[in-house]
Amino acid sequence: MTRRHHPLRIAAAALAVIVIHAAPAAADPPRPTDYRSTVTAIEPGTSNVRADVVGGDGFLQITVDPGHEVVVDGYNGEPYLRFQKDGTVERNSRSTATYLNRRRSGRVKLPPQADNAAAPVWQKVASGGSYAWHDHRIHWMGQGRPPGIKPGDTVQNWTVRLAVDGRPAAVTGRLVLEAGVSPLPWVALGLVAAGAVALLARRREVLVAGIAVLVAAAGALVVGVGQFRIAPAGTGSNPLLIAVPAFAVVAAAVGIALRRQFTGVVLTLAGAAAVIGWVLLRVTVLWKPVLPTDLPYNLDRAITATALGLAVAGAAVLVWGGSRQVARGRTGAVAIDGGGVPR
Repeated sequence: MTRRHHPLRIAAAALAVIVIHAAPAAADPPRPTDYRSTVTAIEPGTSNVRADVVGGDGFLQITVDPGHEVVVDGYNGEPYLRFQKDGTVERNSRSTATYLNRRRSGRVKLPPQADNAAAPVWQKVASGGSYAWHDHRIHWMGQGRPPGIKPGDTVQNWTVRLAVDGRPAAVTGRLVLEAGVSPLPWVALGLVAAGAVALLARRREVLVAGIAVLVAAAGALVVGVGQFRIAPAGTGSNPLLIAVPAFAVVAAAVGIALRRQFTGVVLTLAGAAAVIGWVLLRVTVLWKPVLPTDLPYNLDRAITATALGLAVAGAAVLVWGGSRQVARGRTGAVAIDGGGVPR
């Protein structure tokens, strides 16, 4: 076997995939959290305005029917958002909330134009009568867990004031600390998946590894779409949640087709690395109780853990199989199959 076929070189190529897609994405999309914030009422009641919390406690989203105007107050009572009758949504660039809401933490430097006492300067931010933002009234802004609060307790009741067609109104809600989730069942599931690959790959390493990576990538793609889809428009949802597993699906599929060639092994291992990196981007779903997805939470966790087990086992099978073949090739104990890779 020539030196270029050494499995360490394959692993290095795969590792590059993780490095490429590990860069941070846009700021503050919905993330797994320990808290759940819910809207309890809009007072006085109206059927023309709807309010929802998206991403556990990440975003407050308000939707206004055509023909109605709503103005949302900022943190000091200043006009912050204006929903016009034609569905246009505008944001006051003089409101300090415009800048504080750019990050979930609220840690931003206010620019000179931020002045709550000044006349509003409205800038269009959306159409269709719906908009979501990091409202710091709906989530916990302190450091660490709230003192004296245990899972199931109410952390705070919150109120966001607004005007509906010129009449005062308010969205009220509650923030609750949820009970944590044990990651052990999901780790066990990943180990079972990895063990199954190891058992099945005793005779046909590359084929079994390729199928394992393809299944892992397909599952990751389903979960990535579920997480990406839940994020409101313009909230910085990470496109790598879809792009990375989509790449892995293609790489694994082509790798299976070319499994008797060195290129096929490289692609399969690159696909495995992509799935592993994708899991690292969202591994906290295995123990956080509230997830940013429209899938059932346990389905998200099960697919994530299984994908990790399949991808790690698939990569290990390829590297270990390649190493064994190097040893055999040096001694002449076995013949190299086809294009110089294990079967």
